[in-house]
Amino acid sequence: MKLFNLLSLLFVLALGTAVHAAPLALQRGISVQDWLNWSPLEPDGSYRWPPYRSETEWMTAARPISDWPQLDQFQRIRAMGFDFVRLSVDPGPLLASRGERREQALAVLERAVARVTSAGLKVVFDLHAARQVPAYSIDMIGDGADSLGVAHYREMVRHVAAMLTRFDTGLVALEPFNEPEYYPCDETDAGDWQRIMAATVADIRAISKDLTIIVTGACGGSVTGLVDLDPSFDDPRLYYSFHMYEPHSFTHQLPAATQPFNSGLPWPAAMGSPDGAIAHLQGYMAAAGLGEAEQAANLAAAGEPIARYFAENWGFPQVQARIGEAVAWAERHGIPPGRLFMGEFGCYRLSADGRSGARDEDRLRYLAAVRLEAERLGIPWAVWEYTNPHGISLIEPWGPAVADRGMLQALGLLH
Repeated sequence: MKLFNLLSLLFVLALGTAVHAAPLALQRGISVQDWLNWSPLEPDGSYRWPPYRSETEWMTAARPISDWPQLDQFQRIRAMGFDFVRLSVDPGPLLASRGERREQALAVLERAVARVTSAGLKVVFDLHAARQVPAYSIDMIGDGADSLGVAHYREMVRHVAAMLTRFDTGLVALEPFNEPEYYPCDETDAGDWQRIMAATVADIRAISKDLTIIVTGACGGSVTGLVDLDPSFDDPRLYYSFHMYEPHSFTHQLPAATQPFNSGLPWPAAMGSPDGAIAHLQGYMAAAGLGEAEQAANLAAAGEPIARYFAENWGFPQVQARIGEAVAWAERHGIPPGRLFMGEFGCYRLSADGRSGARDEDRLRYLAAVRLEAERLGIPWAVWEYTNPHGISLIEPWGPAVADRGMLQALGLLH
């Protein structure tokens, strides 16, 4: 009998250890931002209450409801082959409220998480601070680890963590920060971000030892920020995030005041030339009716970035090397690559007037290259994003709300 009791105790202890042995299983995800981010405001600039958009408001923000197929959007996401949604949530209403009002906001978010998980998807709950309401923007955490803003933000995170404990730990993860700044990430770094991230992990662990946490480095959540982090607070239920928008000059070909036409770079760079990129710009500008002086001014502003892009010769080897920096960092710290998390990647598509974005063939080659390298290394990923009118989405940004089949193929979801 004593032997049986001892074996039973060992079995129970083994089960307890297994519960904490790995984070929430994630593979292929997609961000959903426009539903719960940028919570609607009243005319005086305060948050509308109760906060956050309804699903109908989200779907009709940029197109009529008649443009949407009569399908459940989250079941549709699952049917496409995604296993999780990175659900971007504006923390502003939570930061702006206390007591009963905060509980009201948390109840809205709890229902949203239940809504997504009921469709068979897992949720990465991404607190995605913006600059919509200055008092509750990402800037509130920018004054150092001991600032009142950071204390206020951490207190809010604890409430969110407590709400998420109502869900099975096999369904949800908490990402407390999105793209924190804290530049530069070099030897002049004062260590504030390290302290903030470590303290926030400890805050969440005081509430739940089981909840999966997505950790991020500073410097906009880049690979550079991640490898500057010391994961001395590591435990087996942590993921380490990085975002992959590199080279930014290709993924974010967006107009500026001095360069209203910024588009058409090839991917990889070796498939084109500076002269070819300039010729594309000239063609787009001529079609838009720009005069010679305007074209000359645009080309003068574009010349140096175009030359630099081709000199750096971005292609698949550079993607491998950049993601490889994150893998090397993880290996140095005894963290398996499968606990890295490529939380965002994407590329703007060419706009109808040619002012911005990458041509489809280049955009899709880039997306496939980044996705394949992450999968080769066993790194789960979330692409940016499901739907928006800005040209960086899976759902076509204009007209009927159909999926971009080329993008699905580049993501390995359509054969």
